Amino acid sequence: MTVHPVHPVFCTIVPPHLLDRLARSGETAVAGPARRTLERDAAQRTRRRLTTVAGLTAAAGRRGPDDRPDRTISDAQGREDLPGREVRTEGQEPVKDATVNRAYAGLGATFELFLKAYGRVSIDGSGLPLDATVHYGEDYGNAFWDGERMVFGDGDGEVFLDFTIPVDVIGHELTHGVTQYTANLEYFGQSGALNESVSDVFGSLIKQYALGQTAAEADWLIGAGLLAPRVTGEALRSMKAPGTAYDDDVLGKDPQPATMDDYVRTGSDNGGVHINSGIPNHAFYLAAKSLGGHAWERAGQIWYDVLTGGELASDADFADFARLTVSAAEERYGDDEEREALVKAWEEVGVETTERT
Repeated sequence: MTVHPVHPVFCTIVPPHLLDRLARSGETAVAGPARRTLERDAAQRTRRRLTTVAGLTAAAGRRGPDDRPDRTISDAQGREDLPGREVRTEGQEPVKDATVNRAYAGLGATFELFLKAYGRVSIDGSGLPLDATVHYGEDYGNAFWDGERMVFGDGDGEVFLDFTIPVDVIGHELTHGVTQYTANLEYFGQSGALNESVSDVFGSLIKQYALGQTAAEADWLIGAGLLAPRVTGEALRSMKAPGTAYDDDVLGKDPQPATMDDYVRTGSDNGGVHINSGIPNHAFYLAAKSLGGHAWERAGQIWYDVLTGGELASDADFADFARLTVSAAEERYGDDEEREALVKAWEEVGVETTERT
């Protein structure tokens, strides 16, 4: 079993390459907020590199109960100082601010999926409190997990709306925390794309679980409801059809590939972690669709087994992950339809599941 040290990374839902395009758009109402968002994200990345794991250890000293979350929502009030003013804690009634209530509900939905489906108590498996800050910055166009808390911007109103609107965005970012405490996948190249994909997978499953949807009923979109009305698009990403989530004059066209034939080799975005994640995303969708029913039950269980099983190396590539999913399916379900669904799904996206010779 591989033991992974906890080294938190700074993960955002909107990739830097997309914000960079907006910053160069020439439209003041779009470019200004995008530039400021990029600057804030760069500052946060530097902060994460300078912050030691001791901060996480201190945060982990607070432990919630085993059967319900321990949530604290704070309000940055348009500033960039974290955590901000505490505005709602566990068990308190909803407040007048819908953003605060959506963040509170999204943290709860994430906690519930991991507990009810996989027996995991919070993101670290030991009752770690779930903290979030809303109304971060002015026109801040992103949401992120900084290794300790969720942080949500309000968007610029031109391209992005309030980042607490899609529950899968909340689930996506918190799942980076689960990965941080388990496989700790390195945030570069294929391992980084797997890190992003795992967050998309469980972000989608959290939404599906909350809505009681089957794999056939789900939209398989990440960030539906986040894009402003002026944008020609429906979400940030599509697991069902990578590369089709948006096609907009200002935002550009969704660059995600669905198969290895279109794998993007780039030095930006940590080697394309938000771009090439479309390939394992699509493999999960294909497997879940083939298996039918609720995707969190069999397909999701297999992904969870791989993420938490201790055999996934922090620098794993797509083929490593694919082989482990097949092995996990065999171990849990036997040599049956689950294994066959996985082999076919990975084969369809061009990833080998047989051992290299």
